[in-house]
Amino acid sequence: MKKLRAAFTLIEMMIAISIFSIMMLYLYKSYSTLNISNNNLKVEVRKIQDIQKIKKVIFLDFTLALYNSIKIDNRDKGEDFVFFQSSHSIHKRINPYITYMVKDKKLYRLESLKPITTYELPSDEEFDIDLLGTVKSFKVYKTTKKESSYLVAINFKSMDDILLRVNPLNEY
Repeated sequence: MKKLRAAFTLIEMMIAISIFSIMMLYLYKSYSTLNISNNNLKVEVRKIQDIQKIKKVIFLDFTLALYNSIKIDNRDKGEDFVFFQSSHSIHKRINPYITYMVKDKKLYRLESLKPITTYELPSDEEFDIDLLGTVKSFKVYKTTKKESSYLVAINFKSMDDILLRVNPLNEY
């Protein structure tokens, strides 16, 4: 009569451990690749969220601009200085004055209770400054048609460009 084996042999154990090690090596490589992909996805989603937030702010600023208040000063070839009064505020002001300006290739949004109509910022006024990003150019164009609409073109250095057509709601 044959005797039944009660355990695995050493060779069988070494083969099983080798197969398990190879499987774990591939699983670890897949896990590492997944983490890299997730980090890249996070960065891309963050960029898209930043662009969408900037678009939303610009759209609401121009759309809710008070009647006939948008003034455009063409300072340089690629840089406009825009100021107006709007009913949109991100700093909890009532009908604030909004100014968009480019200084040292950075696009700023200023919000204050008093109008800022000059490129040189007054030191006695209180205003909030939001940096929207580093730009190559910032231009605002007004249509010449009966209904007034504006085309806002922003060419960013490190983000996607914005080209936004806006119709102010408060104009008659």
